[in-house]
Amino acid sequence: MDCCLSYAKPRFPTLPAGALRRPSNSALRRPSIVVASASSTRNFEFGGLTAPLAPRTPAGRLLTSVLLDDCDNFQIAARKELERLANERDEAAARLRLSLGSDEACLHRRIAELKNHECQEEVEDVMYVLINHKFSEMRVHLIPRLSRCVYNGRLEIWPSKDWELESIHSFEVLEMVREHLAAVVGCRSNSSVTQNWATIQVKRLHLCRLYAASILYGYFLKSVSLRHHLERTLNPSNSQFAISSFNQNPVSELFSVGSEYIASGRVISPRSSPLGQVSYRIERKQENLRVYVMGFNQETIQMCAKPKSKEAVNLIEKHSCALFGDEKTCLLETDDVITTSFASVKRFLLEAVAFGSFLWDAENCVNGVYMLEEN
Repeated sequence: MDCCLSYAKPRFPTLPAGALRRPSNSALRRPSIVVASASSTRNFEFGGLTAPLAPRTPAGRLLTSVLLDDCDNFQIAARKELERLANERDEAAARLRLSLGSDEACLHRRIAELKNHECQEEVEDVMYVLINHKFSEMRVHLIPRLSRCVYNGRLEIWPSKDWELESIHSFEVLEMVREHLAAVVGCRSNSSVTQNWATIQVKRLHLCRLYAASILYGYFLKSVSLRHHLERTLNPSNSQFAISSFNQNPVSELFSVGSEYIASGRVISPRSSPLGQVSYRIERKQENLRVYVMGFNQETIQMCAKPKSKEAVNLIEKHSCALFGDEKTCLLETDDVITTSFASVKRFLLEAVAFGSFLWDAENCVNGVYMLEEN
């Protein structure tokens, strides 16, 4: 019997037809399978679980060690590494400028290109450790590689840590996150235990696409919530009879961020659908975040949803591929069907939304010391 998923308005990234379904012979029960333990290696270990993407650069490995052994000095160490990388990149660029017109110009140009690429990889690792630091502060483990979570063909994430992952959001943002979950997988806050732990099936690629879309959605929510707060702070007159555009279409028809994700690992730029008719109305009080977002035009949606730096885009790609891809190649070479539950899919998406929010924080933190490459 096919599983009927709720797509109540407003909707967000559309789940491909048949992505989640109940096996015909499944029973509705709470599973006894828990997350499989990670390997004994100490790569990014938090309480025994390993983050899917291990740092590959000196800066990443150093900060991982500091995070594990000297967490109180983590922020200082991260800033020092960023300052070092900024200085190294600037020095290579300065040598290139001084060599222009000389016989060594070609050599210094190549050195500057290599140094820029090297620094970019190190900065991406720094951003990833900053994100993991945020999760560790909540005592939440990032889900390790899927190959380490599947036992006898069954994938379950336990403990779910749903409360901790929801606690980072304001009330208005949390409402939109829950609407996102309800639209994508039918997870509602008042769902029964039986419904949450019902056995379902999902293809690996579909789950990966949902995860990547939710990262971008979390990034979008962080961006628009801060923009909303800033506008209300700078323009308090909005609370008295301000005229604002209000789009009558549900948010799902305005925003399809992250809906495309190619198996090779490229994250496609967010896009928005046509806005349709726009009406005007008088606001007697400050509009809430959801209404505020529904008033966005296409350009504003894309501006808030699109990661500002290429490093952030690369990090979304690498993390998603490491989580869902092959252990060695990190590529999605298979599209096998995974047996899991609504509760575990919800855990995936809540983590992804939090990851996107923390990515926004990390990007802005890094950009204050090391100028990231514009996306």
